[in-house]
Amino acid sequence: MDEVTSDSAMATQTAHTETLIEKRIPATMRAVVYRGVNDMRVETVPVPKIGPGELLVKVATCGICGTDLKKIHTGSHSAPRIFGHEMAGTIVEAGEGVTRYEVGERVVVHHHVPCGDCYYCRKQTPTQCELYKKVGVTAGFEPSGGGFAEYIRVMRWIVEGRGVVRIPDGVPFEQAAFVEPLNTVLKGVKLLNLRSDDTVLVIGQGPIGLMHAALARRTGARVLTSDLYAERHAIAARFGLSDPIHAGSENVVERVFAETDGRGADAVILAVGGNALIKTAMDAVRPGGRVMLFAQTQHGEATIDPGAVCMDEKTLMGSYSSSFEILDEVTDLAFGGYRNGFDLTQLISHRYPLEQAVEAIEIASHPKADSMKIMLEPVPGGGAE
Repeated sequence: MDEVTSDSAMATQTAHTETLIEKRIPATMRAVVYRGVNDMRVETVPVPKIGPGELLVKVATCGICGTDLKKIHTGSHSAPRIFGHEMAGTIVEAGEGVTRYEVGERVVVHHHVPCGDCYYCRKQTPTQCELYKKVGVTAGFEPSGGGFAEYIRVMRWIVEGRGVVRIPDGVPFEQAAFVEPLNTVLKGVKLLNLRSDDTVLVIGQGPIGLMHAALARRTGARVLTSDLYAERHAIAARFGLSDPIHAGSENVVERVFAETDGRGADAVILAVGGNALIKTAMDAVRPGGRVMLFAQTQHGEATIDPGAVCMDEKTLMGSYSSSFEILDEVTDLAFGGYRNGFDLTQLISHRYPLEQAVEAIEIASHPKADSMKIMLEPVPGGGAE
């Protein structure tokens, strides 16, 4: 870099730093930086600068998602990056031209939004939209969500595309942070077209599986829940889920048949990653029933019985990520539900400050009986107000 360019860059950075000081926004922040496979480091990085139409949000809390863990452990994404996308916080700076939002508002931030106009959007598969695949929220480096940091930059198309949602008074940040995962779950449940006389088996009662079960129950269907851990069944009971199958000591398929007059479940939701339980799900569903794969987010090969699909007319289907067509329904459920017994903060088992993020990710990566949703909280207590 030549001397003139270097001086210019330094002047620009100095001006930005002075602006941040004037607004009481620091020039640097702490963030959890992905440096390579299984290599996560808590570092000091610059607070991201925003441009016209953009927002700077101070993160109050961010959930650790299974897709974050997949990226960390498989090296599917280049380094360095700052992950995290289940986030809520407070707007601390608004770029030129922003009129819809104001500094001080509490918000949920989505890291991607669909265009609404392309072929895939018109065909109701917005997760295949090219804009949707483009991440528009960053804490630095290649945009990757950025929720594992103190501040995030929300880019213009996210702001303009309904990707920023206000949090009503009385709803804590932690409940609001479930808006994005709750959207993904409700989308999947809706695809199953459940009826009140259906019996549904949900395999896995981690946070995602439990939300699937709770939303399936809201359709009027009977819901059987399968998990290895009694502790998770105890949490599920708080959401009215009263038909547990203890997978460590019971044969799941036999129990489902016993509960359905020998037919099998009308629908099975597989909310556990990996392919080992696909056969269990297919065996547990009745002829003409539906099996939903929700956690199989890595490409590979799996063995299935083609005769079960053809002759038994069992449908094997998948659901991935969120749908903005149901965003209003999701926010009504998350925000209104908090006041009416649908308290998703009950799913949180661990809360960690950013400085202990490596430990938090380790626990999230190896679930145990006492671990459910793991939250990283740059603001102690999730910034509850």
